[in-house]
This record gives sequence, C-alpha cells and structure tokens, in this order.
Amino acid sequence: MSTAVAGKGLEGIVAANSGICWIDGDAGILSYRGIDIHELAEHSTFEETTYLLWNGLLPNALALREFSAQLALARSLDQGVIDLLKVFPKSATPMEVLRTAVSALSFYDADEKDNSHDANVRKAYNLTAQIAMIVAIYDRLRKGKDIVPPNRSLTHAGNFLWMLNGEEPSETATRTLDIALILHADHELNASTFAARVIAATLSDIHSAITGAIGALKGPLHGGANEGVMRLLLTIDKEGADPVDYVKGMLAARQKISGFGHRLQDRGPARHPSAQDERAAGQRCRPAQVVRHVPRHRALHQ
Repeated sequence: MSTAVAGKGLEGIVAANSGICWIDGDAGILSYRGIDIHELAEHSTFEETTYLLWNGLLPNALALREFSAQLALARSLDQGVIDLLKVFPKSATPMEVLRTAVSALSFYDADEKDNSHDANVRKAYNLTAQIAMIVAIYDRLRKGKDIVPPNRSLTHAGNFLWMLNGEEPSETATRTLDIALILHADHELNASTFAARVIAATLSDIHSAITGAIGALKGPLHGGANEGVMRLLLTIDKEGADPVDYVKGMLAARQKISGFGHRLQDRGPARHPSAQDERAAGQRCRPAQVVRHVPRHRALHQ
C-alpha cells in the first residue's frame, strides 16, 4: 500500500510539459511562448497573440494579415445553430448556452469527421470566430433584439462589440476588449485546459474537447467565479451599500468572496497591471511590431 501523501487536486503533479504558457506565482509572472504578458498587452493585438500561441512565434506583417483575414472569414454560423439559440429556455445561463451551442457546431462543420492536423486548424479558426458570435447573438436574443450580422472589416474584438451592441465600437472600447482577450488567452494547465486535453487525448474531436473545457470553465471554482463577482456587484448596487463596508462585512462574517485569491499567484494575478493601464496601452499599440519590444524567447518547461 502506498504511503505517498496526495496533494490537493493536482498540486505537485507534473501532468504535461509545455512551452506555450508559463506562470511564476511567486514573482507574479505570466508569459506566452516566453514573452511577458505585459509586453503583449501593451504592444500586441488579440490576433497577433493568438498566432503566437498557435504557432510558437510572432508573425511578420504578411502572415498577420493572412491570419486575421482567415479568422474574419470564419465569422459564419449555420442557420441551424441560430435557430437553436432562439429556442433555449429563458432560464438558461450564457455559459450553459455556449456549452450546448459549441457542441452543436460540430454538426455543421465540413470537417466534422476529419481529425487531421490541418482539419483541426480549420476548426480552430471557426471556433474562435463562432464562439464570439454565439455570445453576442444570444445576448441580443434574450433581450428581444435583432441579430446583427458580422462585419469582417473589423478586428475580432471590434466585431464582437459590433454584433453585441449594433453600433461600430469606439477605438477605446475595442482596444480595451482586445487587451482583455490577450490577458485571458492562456493560463497554463488550468482546469478547463486540463479537461480539454483529457478529452483530446482519447482522440475525440475538437468540438467535444472545447465543449468539455467550457463545462469545466463554468464551474464556480474556475471561470464561474466571475459570475459570482458580477452577482455580488449587482447586489451591492441594488442595496445602495458602500462597496468597502460591504466587503469588510463579508470578511468579518468569514464569507467567501468570489474573485479573491488564486492557487498559483500568491502575489496577485499577473494580469492586473496591464488591465489597469488598458487605455494607455491602447494608445501605444503597434500591431505586428511587438517583436521590437519583447525580450528574447526564454526557456520554459522543456
């Protein structure tokens, strides 16, 4: 019988080797492919960062244009998926809708039965574009508004805001969302990533893997904590309470507060400084030139 003491969850367990993302919680560092997240947030775009994560290197100007064009071209949903979004019950939450809709996307994907690398890359383009569309479309449907068709001349962030609000977004709003997308593009082997890898390792299809990842993400101990934060903020606003006093009261009552604390980042989430400086970063953004501003690629988990 083993006498080894099991860590909490997967704590202390090496589950995979990766050079995609690296977190140093003690130092408050988060990097993609060896590039510090703050450098990317200040100088990159979501499209460029996505290319970096997928391909392991920054694109040149031509490669970035082609990548962005391919991502924009993928902004299309079969009418069957749209009809499905229209019949979901009013009680359905956005994450439940997204989980189910992503699963349904596989029925309408031309490469559904093809699990080759090239087919999965095509599916990745589609999923990246379609997930944003699903979120925007469902929000309008549940508010009784008309669906706004995609605008392929806009960036990924810009098109999402366009489809969500029905008006061309400001440069500040677009850049703010762009930075948020960059900061949340990867977070090493978290619960949703782990779930996706387990499913993919069975040679299941990419839609199943992403559906499983969304199922994990919606949990209150993972991405679902964001929902808890929003509910708390809405409660504070509804009661007209002072936010500081309200939170102090919760702490005094030893109540759990969503959004505080992180298993890996004891010195605070590494994303925060860039999130706080998004307006200045938006003014300084120079797409496709990030390579001039970042350090040499650092060795990660090799």
